[in-house]
Amino acid sequence: MVQLRDVEKRYQTRAGFTYVLRRITLDIAAGDFLTIMGPSGAGKSTLLGILGLYDQAWEGEYHLLGHPVHQLSAKERALLNKRYVGFVFQQFHLLDDLTVAENLDIPLSYRNIPKAERQGMVADMLDRFGMVAKKDLYPAQLSGGQQQLVAVARAIIARPALLLADEPTGNLHTDQGREIMELFKKLNQEGTTIVQVTHNEVWAAYGRRLIRLKDGWMEK
Repeated sequence: MVQLRDVEKRYQTRAGFTYVLRRITLDIAAGDFLTIMGPSGAGKSTLLGILGLYDQAWEGEYHLLGHPVHQLSAKERALLNKRYVGFVFQQFHLLDDLTVAENLDIPLSYRNIPKAERQGMVADMLDRFGMVAKKDLYPAQLSGGQQQLVAVARAIIARPALLLADEPTGNLHTDQGREIMELFKKLNQEGTTIVQVTHNEVWAAYGRRLIRLKDGWMEK
């Protein structure tokens, strides 16, 4: 599904180039559940941003489901993102002026899905996450755990081929974190490919495979 070859990310400084990622070569198969770990500043979130097609300024080769990302325009990459990628952020990134149901509808609105079908998909997702009673509430009216559940639901509602999660349990207490990780485990068993960044060894163990980054390098 994913092939990275010698991917590098660097910034220009007065002293020269500062590298955030160095020669990352990585394959991720469909159905994999990969955990990325490493100290702060190791390049974990940067790598996730590249995988998610959010970061445009990097070097190397990246193929996603056969598409040569490194050869595509920013517009073409954005279309790939909307078609294939779901992203769960640590800070939720819900739209404060939209209700729970409206937040879930956003990813569907990017696709040519009839409104009635979208409403059905939102209703199904609300039921699956036990959030039906909260569908008309706004993010500020929810607890942190509830906001993250909505964020996960929004990331998966369009059935992405690749689900990326950047410290998805970082702002949650242990029981809420376990609930999110059990949900990821189930999604992976259903066929969703997942890549998560975490500092938590317990949550890392939910993955099937682990890589570690240090100073931008992938440890052997």
